[in-house]
Amino acid sequence: MLSLIYSCGLRRGELLNLKIADIDSKRNLVIIRMAKGRKDRIVPLSDKIITILREYYLAFKPKLWLFEGQKEDKYCDESLAKVFKNALNKAGIAKPASLHWLRHSYATHLLENGTDLRYIQEILGTAVLKPLKFIPM
Repeated sequence: MLSLIYSCGLRRGELLNLKIADIDSKRNLVIIRMAKGRKDRIVPLSDKIITILREYYLAFKPKLWLFEGQKEDKYCDESLAKVFKNALNKAGIAKPASLHWLRHSYATHLLENGTDLRYIQEILGTAVLKPLKFIPM
């Protein structure tokens, strides 16, 4: 879940609302339906994420939602927040962080690698990019 958020710049709700049918592995795309502003958008998927998603699918066999919680309902916000917190702890990261930072990191890394700003705005589904706050290390 965290890899998909980072690799596609997804918002928390966008991830949790993904259905299996929203993944187009033949064209390496994920379709984000009814995102913020009630708009659909298409985001590219890397080959590595496709491989991870295939392994995940074979292991868990979700029925409708890509990430299912109990009773085949979609995964909940609170559980995703716990997954993120546990990942931070395992990585030894003590700085305050949020899931949304993964989305910001995705955009920042695209920009640093020379991706056109308009394209980044389009795949993030953002009309206006806010300036990012850089924290010196």
